[in-house]
Amino acid sequence: METYSVTVNGVTYEVQVEKKSSTGVSVPAPGAIAPSALQEVKKPAPTSVEGEKITAGAAGKVWKIVVAEGQEVKSGDTIVILEAMKMEIPVVAPKSGVIGQIVISEGSSVEAGDLLATIN
Repeated sequence: METYSVTVNGVTYEVQVEKKSSTGVSVPAPGAIAPSALQEVKKPAPTSVEGEKITAGAAGKVWKIVVAEGQEVKSGDTIVILEAMKMEIPVVAPKSGVIGQIVISEGSSVEAGDLLATIN
């Protein structure tokens, strides 16, 4: 069995694929893997972070990224909108500055305290 990482709509999944052997072991057809068998893989946090961290205040999914890297924002501007239990939770800039890095993608799952972006 071989393990591959597959990204679909910005969400990365780890899948295992069984190779067909000379003994006739069959390989599942494309689409035969149940979605419940796919495991989401979190995007690793960057090793070097410059600027003040902007983190998730709650667990959920990243519904929308409102800003872009290099964009100037004011204190209180919405940076990211999380979705949790069918509620939209805005994550706002803690201070005025320029967005340094955005380290998540729309559709990805986050836990409370996970790094979303940085601001300089």
